[in-house]
Amino acid sequence: MTGPGDIRAASGAPTEAVLGRDGLDALVQVLKRQGRTVVGPTVRDRAVVLAELDSADELPHGWGVELEAGRYRVRRRTDGAVFAHSAGPQSWKSFLHPPRVRQWTAERDADGGLTVREDEPPGVSYAFLGVRACDLHAIRILDRVMIGGKYPDPAYGSRRKGVFLVAAECTEPGATCFCVSMGTGPAVDTGYDLALTEVVDDGGHRFLCRSGSEEGAAVLAELPRHQADEVTRTAAAEAVRRAAGNMGRSMPPTDLRALMRDNLEADRWDDVTARCLNCGNCTMVCPTCFCTTTEDVSDLTGDHAERWRRWDSCYDLDFTLLHGGPVRASERSRYRQWLTHKIGTWHDQFGSTGCVGCGRCIVWCPTGIDLTEEAHALHQEATRQRPTP
Repeated sequence: MTGPGDIRAASGAPTEAVLGRDGLDALVQVLKRQGRTVVGPTVRDRAVVLAELDSADELPHGWGVELEAGRYRVRRRTDGAVFAHSAGPQSWKSFLHPPRVRQWTAERDADGGLTVREDEPPGVSYAFLGVRACDLHAIRILDRVMIGGKYPDPAYGSRRKGVFLVAAECTEPGATCFCVSMGTGPAVDTGYDLALTEVVDDGGHRFLCRSGSEEGAAVLAELPRHQADEVTRTAAAEAVRRAAGNMGRSMPPTDLRALMRDNLEADRWDDVTARCLNCGNCTMVCPTCFCTTTEDVSDLTGDHAERWRRWDSCYDLDFTLLHGGPVRASERSRYRQWLTHKIGTWHDQFGSTGCVGCGRCIVWCPTGIDLTEEAHALHQEATRQRPTP
């Protein structure tokens, strides 16, 4: 249990400790007692998905994944690891910026007029358990987009307010991961309340836990824990360092923003267009894509109407529809828009890349299109065409 060597926050609460399985169980229960909705990974429908948790038993103990372009499979592990799986089909965006949100309802009055009632932002208080470094960066990006500008989104702001973030450092990246190229992982740096690093070795199955906020330290103080020891610290650091060297993908070693800007007419765009279905899967699973549209629905009598906001995709032909037709009528222009915006012009709008290297768009593309492969191909084409000095 606790020892005299506990590192302490200014409040006197511990900032670093080692948790066992009982500590993970207690963490979920402490967060629930605080009135939070705890969301974390669990295995359902042959995938690791994000869902509300009642206990740590629902976490994916002993489950891993096999990933490739256009391929996803869960597999059993022999070590009982909890967080040894890569990004699944969902991201935390699904809870902060849901696929479909009602904005208002309207009822016809007896005198023929309408009474419109705007929906109030939800009052949910979330705790996200098991947030990877790449997804932690994705949440920060969404924060800049959705509430960091001149016109903040109240629905996002309500869901985001007070979210308790329990990060899980990545120790086993998937074949489609490339967070190192994007500078977003696998180590967790800032922006968390608690950070877990899972260690499974001869010393047992345990989690090095450190707090990143006073609130996190206060929660850690309520958990059954042991004093952090140097063996566990070293094993945790080595696991993360090893993960950084085992990325399945990488981006070309060049300025991606300039690569996108300077190669808008490259032949490679035709090659990828021949394979792209324009289905929009990549935008749906992307943890930072945020585009929406609105739709109005009414009942058969016309006495009740609702306006809903739902996710939209730049791959949709109607996404840029104007009175004279769509701005991007060709499949080529729509794929090019997505990729050049994601890793290029996002910088101009929001001051960073829009890609965090999670690899979801590669895994869930039905034809296996790999944006890292496309970036390398564009870089190679540009290099071949560059005049020799």
